[in-house]
Amino acid sequence: MDENEAGPLPLLVVDGANVVGSVPDGWWRDRRGAAERLRDALVAVAERGVPEHPGPLEVVLVVEGAARGVDGVPGVRVVAAVGSGDDRIVELVRAEKTRDPARTCLVATADRELRARVGVSGATAIGPRSVRP
Repeated sequence: MDENEAGPLPLLVVDGANVVGSVPDGWWRDRRGAAERLRDALVAVAERGVPEHPGPLEVVLVVEGAARGVDGVPGVRVVAAVGSGDDRIVELVRAEKTRDPARTCLVATADRELRARVGVSGATAIGPRSVRP
């Protein structure tokens, strides 16, 4: 984890399936390719940040299903969910907030149930447009 003088960087966890699915650009024809394009776009997000949270950020992209096997790149760690991507996102947020309750955790998703679940765990949900190019 990268740290600066003010402490750890804010953590941004991206719900890959939800963010990819937020734009009807044909992603369903190549789910893995769509996840790779999102991963690549997230490199800039890690550097610049998102509204109200300037960069740099630590970015984790959670993938599931056909997108499993997408590798991380410098600036973006990729985590493959064995089961539910939503459950894996909640686990990541809970683990981080347990380790460091003061750390800012953001989750990019439009999924209402997931937004509520991560909110209970201490994260702030932001919309998919916040991380889309």
